[in-house]
Amino acid sequence: MLREEFNIKIKNYDYYDEAFTHASYVNEHPKENLRYYERIEFLGDAVMQLCVSEYLFKRYPNLPEGKLTRLRAAMVCEDSFSKLALECHFDEYIRLGNGEEKANARKRPSLLCDIFESFIGALYQDLGKEVVVDFISRVVFSKLDQGWFDHLLDHKSELQELVQKDGDAKIVYEVLDAVGPDNDRIYTMQVVVNGQVVGQGQGHSKKAAEQAAAHQALKQLR
Repeated sequence: MLREEFNIKIKNYDYYDEAFTHASYVNEHPKENLRYYERIEFLGDAVMQLCVSEYLFKRYPNLPEGKLTRLRAAMVCEDSFSKLALECHFDEYIRLGNGEEKANARKRPSLLCDIFESFIGALYQDLGKEVVVDFISRVVFSKLDQGWFDHLLDHKSELQELVQKDGDAKIVYEVLDAVGPDNDRIYTMQVVVNGQVVGQGQGHSKKAAEQAAAHQALKQLR
């Protein structure tokens, strides 16, 4: 399934066997000379830190170090990796001992996070950094455009940087609609760049709607 869904041309299956094997499984199969995922997870963690850092550094050239660090921390963490592991169906491949299986460990966020990192380590060892970057571009970096980390980003500033990189550009945010009572009003905004509408968005405040409109504009312009 990994090969079909992500077009990964595996060369050495031993790396992936190790990446998806839990210590409890190894303990129950002592004669098979197996290795479990923790060493390769160590490598995968370092690879993810580097790849995400490089990507954020290039994508957000004017974002200060503190915000880059917070954004990376939100992307490279247990919550994100456990969700991504489930999206990739990695839970289906984990080899567990009977006790861990009965405890439903394959759905445990901490284990899913570890397995995601160990898979990255296996992919790096087997096929190199370029293939890792291609994989995480589709699986991890795409979440930036899907709004997973919007609370840490300023889409308006990012849009301004994008449209003004080749010269001055006029950016205007316009209210299209405002519905609902004062304590639960929803605003619809559009963003206009040099007279052309490039995005729309909604939010419970004008500022939130502007950010949503800028986010949509960024997706359209890219």
